[in-house]
Amino acid sequence: MTGTNALTGAPATRIGPLPAAEWDEADRELLRGHLARAERYLTGQPDAPPMPPVLGLLARHARIGGPWLAFSGRLLEDGSLRPRDRELLILRVGVRTRSRYLWAEHVRLGQEAGLTEAEVATVGVGAEAEGWSGRDRDLLTAVDQLVDQHVLDDVLWARLAGELDERELLELIFVVGSYVCLAMVLNSAGLAPPADSPPVPWTDPAAHPTRLDAT
Repeated sequence: MTGTNALTGAPATRIGPLPAAEWDEADRELLRGHLARAERYLTGQPDAPPMPPVLGLLARHARIGGPWLAFSGRLLEDGSLRPRDRELLILRVGVRTRSRYLWAEHVRLGQEAGLTEAEVATVGVGAEAEGWSGRDRDLLTAVDQLVDQHVLDDVLWARLAGELDERELLELIFVVGSYVCLAMVLNSAGLAPPADSPPVPWTDPAAHPTRLDAT
């Protein structure tokens, strides 16, 4: 398919999820080997939950998609960051990459991790919005710096180091980088979220400086 999404400017579907009927046993084994609780999607029973579209997309290249799922699963289920911190980072990535699918998936996960509905809505404004704690502001700014500059500046690093240990600092960078990568795949493939998904609160990066040197 060709064309673009009128709302986001992202392409219409270019690579869709692999239909379940087209999965071969090698694809299934890769999913089982790299995704916790994968069997619930693969039973073939009438009550089996529907395969998430992102899994069907990654199944198009299972040798890469399977290990990617294992890495992503580590970040989501076995990381050092607080779940709320992680989801705040991912939601800001969703805003900055204009990824509707990523945003829609993590609005729910963010609220389950402790973000309020008002906080989720404010992620689009960024660190300058009222109501964030100092820690939240630094996390949001970290996403902006990594997206814009590909490095955390000394001022922000010092602030984050006062809140996070070395493992958490490294994990923060891995989370942002890996979800920016995933957003590139989702946006470029044109994977659309469900029609009733919440819209992404777009932000203007130029309106939100990412350096802290003058603060």
